[in-house]
Amino acid sequence: MAGAAPTTAFGQAVIGPPGSGKTTYCLGMREFLRALGRRVAVVNLDPANEGLPYECAVDVGELVGLGDVMDALQLGPNGGLLYCMEYLEANLDWLRAKLDPLRGHYFLFDCPGQVELCTHHGALRSIFSQMARWDLRLTAVHLVDSHYCTDPAKFISVLCTSLATMLHVELPHVNLLSKMDLIEHYGKLAFNLDYYTEVLDLSYLLDHLASDPFFRHYRQLNEKLVQLIEDYSLVSFIPLSIQDKESIQRVLQAVDKANGYCFGVQEQRSLEAVMSAAVGADFHFSSTLGLQEKYLAPSEQSVEQEAMKL
Repeated sequence: MAGAAPTTAFGQAVIGPPGSGKTTYCLGMREFLRALGRRVAVVNLDPANEGLPYECAVDVGELVGLGDVMDALQLGPNGGLLYCMEYLEANLDWLRAKLDPLRGHYFLFDCPGQVELCTHHGALRSIFSQMARWDLRLTAVHLVDSHYCTDPAKFISVLCTSLATMLHVELPHVNLLSKMDLIEHYGKLAFNLDYYTEVLDLSYLLDHLASDPFFRHYRQLNEKLVQLIEDYSLVSFIPLSIQDKESIQRVLQAVDKANGYCFGVQEQRSLEAVMSAAVGADFHFSSTLGLQEKYLAPSEQSVEQEAMKL
């Protein structure tokens, strides 16, 4: 019927470790989407999130509070947060009653930063699965702090966590390297930025690790981890600086393609735009190069000199 609210809704489930910038991302993406003319509803699913910088359409704190759970059950912050998610999973009728009046909005779900929830605990995955049955099409937007690129060991760890998250959450997935404007505050990158965003030949990282006496003893373990990551060949990243509108736009294009929003009927889209999104390849090299030139100081050594050093 003309004028009826659309039954299919779209959105983003914003996940990632604590401090990776999830709440800041939700604030920045909300303002960007509103500037594009989309109606946006931000849903806070993190009971530990206090002092939210954005207007919250739905807050899980109205259902269950982390402090109350910790006091009543004598749990620490980690156990309390897992209990809160299990409680939400058992009371999804409350969440649906809150979301149904917001049909027609684009949803941003600000999720807890507990890594276990995205790697092996089943509560959050079950919540996302139930939302899919409500015809809510989500893309998991996984934020990782970009400064991990400056340490080869930490970057391999991030790749393992990202891969485990992609396999466990079972949603269309976009990985982001957040806080790109701060990356060089933590040290120099060993390679160009596209090496990290496209997850190119990781054997070079193993060579870097072998130069460290501590990691030299674990070379076989690191080789197996790298082999696992390369065998799946799933993980890649889009660099993000939340203050950079072009960077946010690239992320939004990837998200809209992943959850199918760009193929929807809620906005007028030309056939040419739909077909280009459907069959066109994504080449992020030029955009990654632009971010590298903007936020990373040029290397004083040539590629040949760096290779000789290795």
